[in-house]
Amino acid sequence: MKALMIISGSGPILVLSSHASTDSVLLGKLHHKGLDKFIAYELPWDEVKERYGGHFQAVLNDLHETDDLRVLDVNGQRVFSLFRLDQLGAPFVHDPAGEREKVYMD
Repeated sequence: MKALMIISGSGPILVLSSHASTDSVLLGKLHHKGLDKFIAYELPWDEVKERYGGHFQAVLNDLHETDDLRVLDVNGQRVFSLFRLDQLGAPFVHDPAGEREKVYMD
């Protein structure tokens, strides 16, 4: 599983997924949820687990969520307050209107 901060027009959310951010299945699931254009960053799994505590476990154990995409947090202000921007890895940019997908590396 991976923890991904996804920044879209409505703000950041935090999801847990078994897919890579470039996986077409994940992109389809995000599209189904209305997330077509976004920037995604992978966050360190252990830090996400530590900062969300019991809520993290509750989301992992929720039988109503799909196994390959679980929404951990939709409160963008909380997501930004829990993680420093310099902790973010290389961004994955998904922009279907421009038919561009890029992974930026240092």
